Amino acid sequence: MTSDPWGRVDEAGTVYVRTADGEKVVGSWQAGSPEEALAYFERKYDGLVVEIGLLERRVRTTDLSAKDATTAIEHLREQVDAHHAVGDLDALRKRLDKLTGDVDARREQRKAAKARQSEEARASKEQLVAEAEELAASEQWRAAGERLRGLVDTWKSLPRLDRKTDDELWHRFSHARSAFSKRRKAHFAALDAQREDSRRIKEKLVAEAEGLSGSTDWGPTAARYRELMQDWKAAGRAQRDAEDDLWNRFRGAQDIFFQARGEVFAERDAEQRENLGRKEELAAEAEKLLPVTDLKAARAAFRSINERWEAVGHVPRDARPKVEGRMHAVERALQDAEESEWRRTNPEARARAEGLTGQLQAAVDKLARQVDQARAAGNNAKADKLAQELEGRQALLDQALKGLHEFGG
Repeated sequence: MTSDPWGRVDEAGTVYVRTADGEKVVGSWQAGSPEEALAYFERKYDGLVVEIGLLERRVRTTDLSAKDATTAIEHLREQVDAHHAVGDLDALRKRLDKLTGDVDARREQRKAAKARQSEEARASKEQLVAEAEELAASEQWRAAGERLRGLVDTWKSLPRLDRKTDDELWHRFSHARSAFSKRRKAHFAALDAQREDSRRIKEKLVAEAEGLSGSTDWGPTAARYRELMQDWKAAGRAQRDAEDDLWNRFRGAQDIFFQARGEVFAERDAEQRENLGRKEELAAEAEKLLPVTDLKAARAAFRSINERWEAVGHVPRDARPKVEGRMHAVERALQDAEESEWRRTNPEARARAEGLTGQLQAAVDKLARQVDQARAAGNNAKADKLAQELEGRQALLDQALKGLHEFGG
């Protein structure tokens, strides 16, 4: 009989394997020596060891499903339990038992992970639904529309939930998208209608602007163009292609008018600057008449200057007050000289001045005598009061004498 630590071959050629439950028949060997029989069944044992090792590695390092792993374990267990190999079969069973425990633990882990993943997916989809429902009321049409499309892509990337929950959340999500799309469609329909109204209004404004482009009524036409521009802004925007075309026509009509006006105004400004130089020369000529020594000659000279002044024409508006002020100053000086001459040569005025001067002189003389009499009588208080009155009358007399002197008196 031939044997080793894990098996033996009896005289009849029967091969046995030793286990914790005693010897088990492995098979019968008749073709060769007992040593060859043991070696053959030991190789079969080594094959089982290799297969179990491979399965252990697959369970540890790959995503082999628990179902496939269990099937593979059961297949190997059947081979071990069939006792068709010589070796430590009990050790193999223990390895398979441990591997079964590992697979069960992995199954629970995957189950827990799937539950977590499902819960996370549910929370994520609820967040997507909440954001979609908020966006459904937005009027940021472009940004909200793009964001909703992004939410759909995110939804598709998430795992499905149980059918009831997934369908309920999808219904809310889809309803929010539909509500937004409906509002956006209504908004742009109204916007299109408004832009069509704007187009019609602006076509009328363009027609009027083009009709005015050849006008030479500069002031009223320019004012009307300003009103048309205000109406244009108030009309709102038309469709983009129509808006650009209408604006180019509207602006082009204005450019024609304002360019023509600018050319005319440029010629007028040059003429007015030339007029300003001529009027400044006339103002300087008039200023040479002052001070007035010969009133009659000065008046005649000023009339000549003023006639030439009136014939010159307009000057720039900002320069007008200064140059006209110079002429007015000369004119006022001549008027003052005329008034002085009139007062000097007016008999009635001279008579009134002489009468007033005589009355004041008599009053001054009378008060002077009264002051002297009061002081002589020792009544200084009365004398002082009369002296104050005398001082006031003397001042009036001095002024009257000055006026009388202007008459050559």
